[in-house]
Amino acid sequence: MNAEEFRASEKMPLIVVLDDVRSMYNVGSVFRTADAFRVEAIHLCGITAQPPHPEIHKTALGAEDTVAWRHFPTALDAVEELKSQGYTIFSIEQCQGSTPLQTLQTLPSPSNSKYAIVLGNEVKGVHQEVVDASHGCIEIPQFGTKHSLNVSTTAGIVIWEFAKHLLIPSPPPSTPPKQV
Repeated sequence: MNAEEFRASEKMPLIVVLDDVRSMYNVGSVFRTADAFRVEAIHLCGITAQPPHPEIHKTALGAEDTVAWRHFPTALDAVEELKSQGYTIFSIEQCQGSTPLQTLQTLPSPSNSKYAIVLGNEVKGVHQEVVDASHGCIEIPQFGTKHSLNVSTTAGIVIWEFAKHLLIPSPPPSTPPKQV
């Protein structure tokens, strides 16, 4: 698929919001993952760098030219606009009452729902006012000594989970084998 065909293709009803992400390599990596899964758009907020930039391109490998993106002064501005457009917003953050990613219920069909996920700053995470404005928080369970993941790694894991619900058709119910 070339860039024109990609831009014209049907997208997964998911927008990725980057809240003050410092590393341009992380930004580029999120663009590349968003391209791989046909994410609707990326919203770059606050200090998050914007294309064109050589450091973004180094990891995006051209995805910054295929994935739609916009800049917002703050992630809260992006979230408020998305909420007004009917998106369900999830901050990806470890917080009281967060939903473990593996227990995220099956999402409704893409024709009925639109989603946005907010990924935060590499050190401080998602701003508290954005967490408060979200419909919920999703947390990736971690079993080692570290309790955080790189933002681009987090994006890949969460986008894949949404893709499993929104892009990949469920297999038909299996029928029990015939008894002989």
